[in-house]
Parts: sequence; C-alpha cells; structure tokens
Amino acid sequence: MSTASPTPLVMDAAAVQSILPEVDTLGAMRALFTELGKGQAVQPSQTLTLFPEDKGDFITYQGASTGANLFGAKLSPYLVQPGKPVITAWTVLMSMDTGQPLLLCDSGELTTERTAGTTALAVDHLAKSDAKKLAMIGSGKVAQAHLRHTAALRNWSDIHVFSPSLNENQELQQHWHALDTRVQCAQSAEAAARDADVIMLCTSSGTPVLNTNDLPPATLVTSISTNVANAHEVDPAFLSEADVYCDYRATTPASAGDMKLATEAGWSADSIRGDLAELQTASCASPSGDKPIFFRSIGLGLEDIFMARAVYDAAKNQS
Repeated sequence: MSTASPTPLVMDAAAVQSILPEVDTLGAMRALFTELGKGQAVQPSQTLTLFPEDKGDFITYQGASTGANLFGAKLSPYLVQPGKPVITAWTVLMSMDTGQPLLLCDSGELTTERTAGTTALAVDHLAKSDAKKLAMIGSGKVAQAHLRHTAALRNWSDIHVFSPSLNENQELQQHWHALDTRVQCAQSAEAAARDADVIMLCTSSGTPVLNTNDLPPATLVTSISTNVANAHEVDPAFLSEADVYCDYRATTPASAGDMKLATEAGWSADSIRGDLAELQTASCASPSGDKPIFFRSIGLGLEDIFMARAVYDAAKNQS
C-alpha cells in the first residue's frame, strides 16, 4: 500500500512577506556560507534557457546542501507579451531525505532580503570593528532592506542616504527616518560617502554611481547586481586599487559586470582575496588595511534555497 506524498506548502508574495519578520535572514546567510566553505553545499553556475520563436527566456539558479539535506532552484522567466513583458521568479525547495517538494514560493521578497543579508554578512566580516559612519546610495526596497540588516552590526553614529528620488520625495524621507532615526538625507552621492567607513551601493544602475577616487584605506564599498548588461556601480579600475572580495569566487567573476570589464583591462580574478564562504570559515586573508575594500555580490541559488528553508521553517512554526 502506497503512502501519499505530503502536499508542499505554496506561498505567494503576500504570504512570504507576512512571514519575513519571523525569519533570521543574516543567520540563514551565515549557515549557507559556512556550509559552502566546509564543502557541504554546491553552487552550480546559473543557466539561461532561451524560448523558441523569441518568446523570452528563463534563468535557473540551483543549489544543494547535504548539511541542510536540501536542494532546489529558483526559476526566473522573462515572458515576451504584447506590451510589457512578464517577469516573475519562484523558488522550489526539495528534501534530500525524501526527494519530495517541501515549498513552492514567490521569490521576489526573498531575493530582496537575501541580497541585503549577503551584503550584511560581508559588512560584518570586512568593516572595521570601530566603524561609525555608514553611507547608502539608493533608497528603494533593496536599500531599505540593507539598512534593516546592517543597522545593528556596528555602533553607527551617522547614516547618510542619497538617491535623486529621495531628495524630491518628502514621504520617502519620512519613511527612511522611521526606519532609523540616525538617517540623514544627503544632497549627492559624494556628500553621503564623505568620511564614511562603509558605503553600500544599492541601486539598479548599469553605470558608476560613486566616484571611488581617493577613498581612504579600509573604507568598505559594497555593490550588488542588476539586470543591465555589464552593470557596474563602480569604475572597474577601482578593482585594481582595492582589496577585492565577493560572495563566491567560483561564479562571481564571470558574471559581475565590473569584474568582466576590469579583466578586459588587465585585472585578474586571481587577485580576489576571499569570498564569503572563505570568510565564514576563516580560510582567507583579512583586508590588508592599506587599501579600500570592495565587496561584490551577484546572488546565488543557494541564497534563495536557504531563505526558502528559513521561510518554510517559520511558516511551519506558525501552523
């Protein structure tokens, strides 16, 4: 007599958003990169599948962890439709014990949270222990998530935020002040970054948003990815002047726009001092202290899988 398979949990964007306050995002990222550093997880390169007849494509972000007994993938399609294309992302979480699906969830909110959580983990490892001044370029949901996950990592005395839209939007400024009373709205990126110990770039720009010339040694600059081809929030030349780290050295250099462009100009990915898996397992060099520090993330399938696991656990605890 066969036993019916358990029905997987299905969560749309609203359900995921409602459970996120119960999720320890930074803890999930710590666990992920520890397992990756110990060889208990694997992260294949993302794959792009083109649809026939120019109907669009989808990107698959995969990953597996024996430590967590999980595997899964995020599927992110771009569907060509009359007028505006349809862009979605869903993550499926599978049990390595039973081979059965555990969760199918909308990935939009997860992507925002894991992006910020990954940056926060980098800040915790790479920022000076006595860092006081935090700067943020960008003011959208991703930037707000970055602040939530880094606010308690250091004893920040000043938090300066800049984006062109922020200066023109009183309601958005009030929202930022409600997030953290230390927030001050700057008039330019350079003004926000002046004398900052940590500068988090949280934009969707495909071109540099900050002049990195003459940054003091040990200043940490973090940068994320966007869909723009060869996107780079800093001048690629900055990589030759900084101690460079990334989320995962096996995949990031081939995908990050600034690294690809810097490579064309003579920079080598061999100069990357470490990634988060190595930082989390203390198996790479710390920043030299003689140069600015640059951290680049592109996002990993494992990040989505570990976030999905955290959401799944939180949802089960509530049921």
